Amino acid sequence: MAHVELRPVVHVDNEWRRWIAENLLLDGPPQSIYEQMLRAGIPHEEAVHELQQAMASPYIAGAQRLRNRLAKHDWVLETQRHMNRLRDVEVPRRHQLSREEFLNAYYTAGRPVIITGMMEDWPALTKWGLDYFKDRCGDREVEIQFGRDADAQYELRKTAHRKTMLFGDYVELVRSADRSNDFYMTAYNEGQNRQALDLLWQDIVQIPEYLSSIGSSQGFLWFGPSGTITPFHHDLTNNFMAQVMGRKRVLLMPACEIAHVYNHEHCFTHVDARQIDLQRYPQMRDVQVLSCTLNPGEVLFLPVGCWHFVEGLEISATVTFTNFLWDNDFTAEYPPQTAF
Repeated sequence: MAHVELRPVVHVDNEWRRWIAENLLLDGPPQSIYEQMLRAGIPHEEAVHELQQAMASPYIAGAQRLRNRLAKHDWVLETQRHMNRLRDVEVPRRHQLSREEFLNAYYTAGRPVIITGMMEDWPALTKWGLDYFKDRCGDREVEIQFGRDADAQYELRKTAHRKTMLFGDYVELVRSADRSNDFYMTAYNEGQNRQALDLLWQDIVQIPEYLSSIGSSQGFLWFGPSGTITPFHHDLTNNFMAQVMGRKRVLLMPACEIAHVYNHEHCFTHVDARQIDLQRYPQMRDVQVLSCTLNPGEVLFLPVGCWHFVEGLEISATVTFTNFLWDNDFTAEYPPQTAF
């Protein structure tokens, strides 16, 4: 007698109902939904009943009306995506950009720009280096991100990667590393590091053409070896990246690309910018990705919502700012951090 494999019967629960509703709202064919339910072990009669109930539900009809309104929002973003492709794909470099032109052409337009010639009075540009760091603050205890290589989601779980050590020991760790993403001093560590590295902050000058001195404490220090990676994400504020030591490669995607970058978790996407898997993420094929290299003495403006990936090409130190002269508080309108 032939062996018959008995498959356990699965019944529809609320998780299954959410799945059915989501797929119907995404225009999934009912026949395909039904077949997947059968393959999962749901009996024919139960699968048919649940599908019929869902398709006749006024709740689904209400959700469809909401989806139609959201589709209008998506249309606006799509028009912006098309307009973006009429611009030069290079991130522009502007020397000593005036306050008025920066505000009108970049800040309010949400366009990235590299500004040169605005850090020439920074002592950090000539003083900063590994030996200087160690001499000035080597005996101070600092916090870094550590053990990142063992966790693919190190940015999402950055709280678990905090480690304290003497700054001098960290400097030697950076010096001895050939190329590593396992340890990195980031903005997230600034709470402890601001006071510990106060002597280094004396070498930083605010840029009054664009920044407010009232918020001068809003600067953040990033310091690490060649090979540090900050994966694709977007911020909830406009940002300045002021490069002091080393070079960084930055990839950018305009904020209006959000529907195509697989943003399924807070401000992040699981798309790996180093090698985009188009089979797994086919919509990335049409996404506009801009690339630039940020050199010492240059400032990169990152507009709010602009997706960016940052890679340290050498031992690097970067200072970032959010204390602009103009409105830069967009967190109040940000939706609750639930799965999208």
